[in-house]
Amino acid sequence: MEIIGLIIAGAIIGALARLFMPGRQPVGMLITVILGIVGVLIGYWLAGLLGVQATSGIDWIRWIISIIVAAVLIGIYIAMTGRRRTV
Repeated sequence: MEIIGLIIAGAIIGALARLFMPGRQPVGMLITVILGIVGVLIGYWLAGLLGVQATSGIDWIRWIISIIVAAVLIGIYIAMTGRRRTV
């Protein structure tokens, strides 16, 4: 069940990261989900390093960190694949 939750969280985080990035990103849905999953994993790890405590509700700080990490990863992916952003 944790894997399904991670995939869903990755899809949400990846989509939100793309939403907050300027312009159009030529990135497919599968790459968005994969980078979102990596963003969630790194974001939660960074939040732990920063001392963010887990709560019984929604961990807003962890989600914000994960969105930022996923946006950076999408930007790196676009830069590495040589695809240009169109505004």
